[in-house]
Amino acid sequence: MTIEHTIVEKEIGGRMMRIETGQVARLASACVLVSHGDTTVMASLVRAAPRPGLDFFPMQIDYREKLSAGGKYPGGFRKREGAPNEKEVLTMRMIDRPIRPLFPDGFIEEIQVQCWVMSHDGENDADVIAGTAASAVLAISDAPFQGPTATVRVGRVFTDDGVVHVLNPTNSQLEYSDIDLVIAGHKDGLNMIEVGAAEVPDEEVLDALKFGQEGVDQVLGLIDELVAKVGKEKNLGDHMNLVPDDVMAEVTKFAEKDMIEARQIKSKSERGNAVGALKKKMLDACFQVNESGTPGEWEASKKRRSQASDGFRKLEKKITRRLIVEKGTRADGRAYAEIRPLEMHVGKFSRTHGSAFFQRGETQSLVSATLGTARDEQIVDGLMPEYSKKFYLHYNFPPFCVGEAGRIMGPGRREVGHGALAERSLLGILPGADEFPYTVRIVSDITESNGSSSMASVCGGCLALMDAGVPIKNTCAGISVGRFTDDNDENEVFVTDIIGEEDFFGDMDFKVSGTREGITGIQLDLKARGLNLDQVKVIFAQANVGRMEIIEQMEATIPEPRSEISRHAPRMIQLRIHPEKIGKLIGPGGKTIRALQDKYSVNIDVEDDGTVLVSSVNAENVERAEAEIGAICEDVKVGTIYEGKVVSVKDFGAFIEIAPGTDGMCHISELAYGYVDKVSDVVKVGDECKVKVLLVDDQGRIKLSRRQAMPKPEGDEGGNGPEGGNEGEEGGEDRPKRRRRRGSRGPKQEESTASE
Repeated sequence: MTIEHTIVEKEIGGRMMRIETGQVARLASACVLVSHGDTTVMASLVRAAPRPGLDFFPMQIDYREKLSAGGKYPGGFRKREGAPNEKEVLTMRMIDRPIRPLFPDGFIEEIQVQCWVMSHDGENDADVIAGTAASAVLAISDAPFQGPTATVRVGRVFTDDGVVHVLNPTNSQLEYSDIDLVIAGHKDGLNMIEVGAAEVPDEEVLDALKFGQEGVDQVLGLIDELVAKVGKEKNLGDHMNLVPDDVMAEVTKFAEKDMIEARQIKSKSERGNAVGALKKKMLDACFQVNESGTPGEWEASKKRRSQASDGFRKLEKKITRRLIVEKGTRADGRAYAEIRPLEMHVGKFSRTHGSAFFQRGETQSLVSATLGTARDEQIVDGLMPEYSKKFYLHYNFPPFCVGEAGRIMGPGRREVGHGALAERSLLGILPGADEFPYTVRIVSDITESNGSSSMASVCGGCLALMDAGVPIKNTCAGISVGRFTDDNDENEVFVTDIIGEEDFFGDMDFKVSGTREGITGIQLDLKARGLNLDQVKVIFAQANVGRMEIIEQMEATIPEPRSEISRHAPRMIQLRIHPEKIGKLIGPGGKTIRALQDKYSVNIDVEDDGTVLVSSVNAENVERAEAEIGAICEDVKVGTIYEGKVVSVKDFGAFIEIAPGTDGMCHISELAYGYVDKVSDVVKVGDECKVKVLLVDDQGRIKLSRRQAMPKPEGDEGGNGPEGGNEGEEGGEDRPKRRRRRGSRGPKQEESTASE
């Protein structure tokens, strides 16, 4: 059937949203173009028969940002888009999570959805548009998708009139928002939530969710309008992979009683071994492969054994849920709101800038924090305006953490997603760049895993930050909440701190991170149909109790950030110069700034607004470089001590360069304590010495003192100056001699020389 070019439009968030189909990619199963503002995403769908032997739903979601959409060129030698970057991977996960649970059990046909950003205006982020586009293309196809869903972003913008919620805020509006909330939902509720916030109270996050749900309803109305015009009839196809009733009955009869006992063993390894032994016993006793029959009989017996394996997993899920809902028995024996035993330490490793060990039950993380300079910032380039990240968290999940000998490879989508959640959760407690100019990297290595390792990364990451001396605003912790219902989906319970099996067999994994003041991060993965706001409110309350319990134990380990950063971390200061002085600091061809870096063994980074960052592992060198930069770029201030270099020696004193192009005169009376006969007895050309600024006259001439920048000798009551030395009253017997030595030059000539 040929679909005519069809367009539906609706104003959403103050801008027109437009969905069109029937013109582009007509050989695909379906295709839509979704535009909001001047950003356009194309979503294509192809449905195909399953690959032989497949027993799971192989949906593929792909999202790519074509830089040509924003009039940009890809970087690198090839000038072509390559592997997906972190933003693209996170968007793929964001699109997949609300869509995947809305396909029927047993559906195993190939579903491939590709989302391409074709136009980008630099303001309307394409990620939420792609989520809506993927749902729309599934909704108009014949795939048995039980949607549609809609994805929207909510910002909370501070204006002169107060706090205003904004639907699908622009990039500029998000700059003034303390919350970045992305939700997906359908007519029955919400089924995906992503939040990054700056310690926003629970009830205010609920208000943002309520506002976002209204936006979801608006987008759903637009998709429904398109479906009414061009939607195809849904078709399950001929490849459903369901467990036959007779197989399920035989599995239940053989294994149910023993399964109930095995599922109540508290140890994960012992419980797993018991369940595994029961499964093998059942398969060998009731579902043996017919090796002596015809090929058809062999194939049929092999398929039946595979179906029995699926049926066994379904029975385990059913019994696990029944034990939790009806008997209140969790796999490890805990109460619904009970958190597993906690253990935590800081300063685990001696040479890291900060480190922590965090364990909750059988989930364990080793976390390290590294402090760096502006040169360590991560530059993020894409369709949105380029920016630099001063904080990033990397999450690693090696095979040994679950007792497996798996492939050793780079981070996958799961690792990227978990790391992004922990990073977003901790970002809300970090100090501003003005207060703490360091770049911070957290690495969370999961060394044991049995549920909520991303929340362990939040807790361990916060401890490592405090151990590193990062002045975080408040202690941050994370906890997960699961949901279970009975066989009829009527009664539900929420359980705190879910383990891996509860995540696998339950309806959801609702992760909440935050401080005593409010929420900093949320991620909801839902397998059930959806949640309403009343359920979310209950979950928030339960998560808040668990969060406070963990925070108390974290603060018992380390009550606040260390007062000093690690001695192994670089020392850094931040100062500001007038932007017009940047050229003077850099010098011709970078000569001045390179000379400063070599002289003091420091790194100097200059930003366009005049911010200068000076860093080194040697704190004294940082202070000396700061003083010289101040002399170069700022007005020399009386009382400041500089590290200078003698550039000229005269009878009456020495000229000392305190910065390139800036020098002052140090009179012989200010060279040292006590009487000085000759200037050359104290300093020579090329010598380096500390000097203090005594005076800057109206003509900009600088008077320096080497003596006052030196420690006072023991027993010296006054030294040079009014109370002694070359110019003092008590040293007057020396003054005629000094006058005669300089008299031939005359006072006017001396003044002229001093101004050179």
